[in-house]
Amino acid sequence: MDMQEVLVRVASENIRGVRFLYCDHGNVVRGKTAHASALPDFLESGIGLTVAMQGFTLTEHLAAGSHLGPVGEIRLIPDPRTFAVLPYAPREARLLCDMYTLAGRPWELCPRTFLSQIIDRVAEQGLRVEAAFEYEFYLARQIEDGRYVPADDSLCFSSDGMDRAGGVIGAILDALEQQSLQPRQYYPELGPAQQELSIQHAPLLQAADRQIAVRETVRAVALQHGLIASFAPKPFADQAGSGCHVHLSLWIGDRNAMYDPNGQLGLSRLGRSFVAGVLTHLPALLAVTCPSVNSYLRLKPNMWSSAYTCWGPDNREAAVRVASPFKGRVEATTNIEIKPVDGSANPYLALGAIVAAGLDGVHRGLDPGEPLSSNPEDMDESQRQERGIRRYPETLSVALDELEKDEVLLDALGTARAHEFIAVRRAEWSDLGSVPVSQQIAAHFRRY
Repeated sequence: MDMQEVLVRVASENIRGVRFLYCDHGNVVRGKTAHASALPDFLESGIGLTVAMQGFTLTEHLAAGSHLGPVGEIRLIPDPRTFAVLPYAPREARLLCDMYTLAGRPWELCPRTFLSQIIDRVAEQGLRVEAAFEYEFYLARQIEDGRYVPADDSLCFSSDGMDRAGGVIGAILDALEQQSLQPRQYYPELGPAQQELSIQHAPLLQAADRQIAVRETVRAVALQHGLIASFAPKPFADQAGSGCHVHLSLWIGDRNAMYDPNGQLGLSRLGRSFVAGVLTHLPALLAVTCPSVNSYLRLKPNMWSSAYTCWGPDNREAAVRVASPFKGRVEATTNIEIKPVDGSANPYLALGAIVAAGLDGVHRGLDPGEPLSSNPEDMDESQRQERGIRRYPETLSVALDELEKDEVLLDALGTARAHEFIAVRRAEWSDLGSVPVSQQIAAHFRRY
C-alpha cells in the first residue's frame, strides 16, 4: 500500500482520524492523531514531535541522564504498509511511524530504524530472519479500593477458562483477523485469567509491527468488555509471570538455514552458532529484552520463564528452547524460542538486539556446547560452571551494568541510542527499584 491508497481507504471507509504511532524506549506506545481533512499534509510531511519523548520513562518524566530536552523536534513519518482500520475504535485507523530529522534523514534514536538496520546487516550475509511472538497477558478487574484482581480463577488450558473468557477473547480474535494479523492459537495459561495467544510468523520488521498491533488490540477490546489486559511481566506477585517469548528462524531463499537433518537437535552449524551468540550475550541482552524493574520478579528458577544461560530441546527452564518441529513440515517448522523476553520490551529493540547477538555467534563460529535436558536449578554450581551456565542478573540495575560492558550490543545499538535507552531504564530503576513490591507492580500494571 502507498500513500495514495491510504487516502483512498480513509475516504471510502469514512475514517475520521488516523493515529500516527511509535514505541518509545520505555515500550509505551505513543503518538498523535491526524484528522482525515489534514491527512494529505501529514502523510507528506509527517507529524512533529519533541525529541524529549525518547527520553521519557514509564513513570512519565524525562530521565535524569538523558541528553534530550525541550529544544529540538523530529517528524513521525508513517509507513503506509502498516495502515489498518481499527475495529475497536469507530472511524479510526492506525499507521506505525519511523522517526526522521527535520533534514529528512532517519533519526538515530528511532527504534524501528534500528531494526531496519539490523535487517540490512542480516541481508548482507545472504540471510533473512522470520519471527513470531507468543503473547501472555492477564485479564483483570479493578475493585473499589483501586487494586486489580484476576477476572476469574480458571485453570491452565481448561475449557472452563475458554468459556469464562470466551466473550472477550472471541472479540479479540475477530479484531485481529479484521487487521489481517492471522491468529494461530489461543488458550488459558497457568495463572487465573491469564491468557496466551499467538499469530503467524513474519519477516522481522513486520513481526515487530504486529507485536505493537496485537498489544493495542488486546488492551482496547478488553476495555470495551469492562476489563483491563496487562502484559506486565509480573502483574500479580503470587501468580505466574507473563512472557512475550520470541520464536526465530533464519532463511536463505526458501530454505531454512537453521535446519540440518543430520545436526544435533536438527540444527545446522549456523543455527548452533546463532544460539551460542544469544547465550554469550544474554546477561547484557536481558537489559533490552526484559528491561523493566518488574521483569526480574518473573525471571526466577522453577518458574518456567528461564533463569540460566542454557539451551535444550523443549526445555522450558532453558533460555533458548529448540522447539519440536511438526511431522511433515520439519524443515519449515524448525525454530528456536528465546524465553527471556517480556511485554515491557520494545519489540524493535528486542528483536534487533537478539539478532545482533546471534550474528556475533555466527561470525565468531561459537558453539553452545551440549544441550541441557534437565532443570539447570537442579544442578550444583560446580556443574553449571563446568558447562558455562550462568544465573541471570537478578535486577534491572545489574542487567544494565552488563549491557554497558557488552561492546557488541553497544555497537549494534549505536552510541546515542544506547545512552538514551540506558538513561530511561536507569531512571525507572531509580524510581521503582527500592519501592515495595505492591507499589512496583501497580506502576507497571496499566503501563503494559
